[in-house]
Amino acid sequence: MRMIDIIERKRDGFELTKEEIDFAISGYTNGDIPDYQMSAFAMAIYFKDMTKDERIHLTKAMVESGDQVDLSAIAGIKVDKHSTGGVGDTTTLILAPLVASVGVPIAKMSGRGLGHTGGTVDKLESIKGFQVELDGTTFTELVNKNKIAVVGQSGNLTPADKKLYGLRDVTATVDSIPLIASSIMSKKIASGADAIVLDVKTGSGAFMKDLDGAKELAHAMVQIGNGAGRETIAVISDMNQPLGFAVGNALEVKEAIDTLKGNGPEDLAELCLTLGSRMVYLGKKADSIEEARAMLEEAIQSGKALETFKTFISAQGGDASVIDEPSKLPTASFTFEVEAKEDGYVSEITADEIGIAASMLGAGRLTKESEIDLAVGLVLNKKIGDKVKKGDSLVTIHSNREEVSEVVEKIHHAYNTSETKVEAHSLIYDVIYE
Repeated sequence: MRMIDIIERKRDGFELTKEEIDFAISGYTNGDIPDYQMSAFAMAIYFKDMTKDERIHLTKAMVESGDQVDLSAIAGIKVDKHSTGGVGDTTTLILAPLVASVGVPIAKMSGRGLGHTGGTVDKLESIKGFQVELDGTTFTELVNKNKIAVVGQSGNLTPADKKLYGLRDVTATVDSIPLIASSIMSKKIASGADAIVLDVKTGSGAFMKDLDGAKELAHAMVQIGNGAGRETIAVISDMNQPLGFAVGNALEVKEAIDTLKGNGPEDLAELCLTLGSRMVYLGKKADSIEEARAMLEEAIQSGKALETFKTFISAQGGDASVIDEPSKLPTASFTFEVEAKEDGYVSEITADEIGIAASMLGAGRLTKESEIDLAVGLVLNKKIGDKVKKGDSLVTIHSNREEVSEVVEKIHHAYNTSETKVEAHSLIYDVIYE
């Protein structure tokens, strides 16, 4: 078998076999196939697309290129959640203890963030003493005992994806549905979950800006997951404005605590219940989505979800008293109000611009080596549809430096107002099962 023949067949629109895809991925991973041939292969996929079977074979080949996590020692159906990213996306911090509180084991591997704010691991490290580095035995024991543990990603998961992703980034082949879908799903499958719920974002703060593209990606990932033997559901949710109010690591932890107490932002709480009910359903703890949602609502109202969060934090070395005393979380030295320049109604908040403003304060990483300031970030006081008067605070800036004029300018650029009230976009656009 020759790589040039495989490239030629895909270039000409033929469906590749499992053996051909395995040959290409394994050869590239071990260095037998050079970058220039894999670049040509990625470009052929970009233009000619892939069938459902090809996408499944590609994903499985990337999974098999490295380590695979074995969660079989953990009792029950392990359900994972993945978000395609966004601004103020605090869902994992809420969903993990919430879903675990009704008996679904959450054995989660999360990464550190690159971009607007830190990843789930960074946010959890806002809590003094919290440890994300656990050995496999301890991780398994904690999930079996408490139904929840979250660790940093380790090992050599999907090395083929790491190599291919780096190549795609410099060859204009990032924006390809089969390559995006296989990249995301290979990591989820290699992480060992039995079932997967996907939160596919669409809008100004999302990778997929338009709804049609988000639906196409969601279908592709669900088909790959189901084809790989992992029951998979995708929820398509709005990211035309930041989710919730907080953008920043410790600020998002506080918002997660508020939400688990039943006092969180309406949109964040609703998305967590939408995603969580499907996780509980896939975990076979409820016979319907409606029953699963009722279980989660009861867990919040009774305080069971909050207690699970406390247990989770303590079990991994963290100071669980932050749940009752959020002031113990890292706190910025200065706060500034960004005031509305005119009367009207908020008609648009460009989520990307808000994310960039938070990263300018130090809430996110520009490179893997960047230090995150866990205390800084933004709290939105007005969202789409809200009435504002000139001088009202649109956003509160939490900063560890006094000079924030560029951040203020960026926030003003993100906000638009109109004379008439504008309704916010729907939060949930669709749910994809196949």
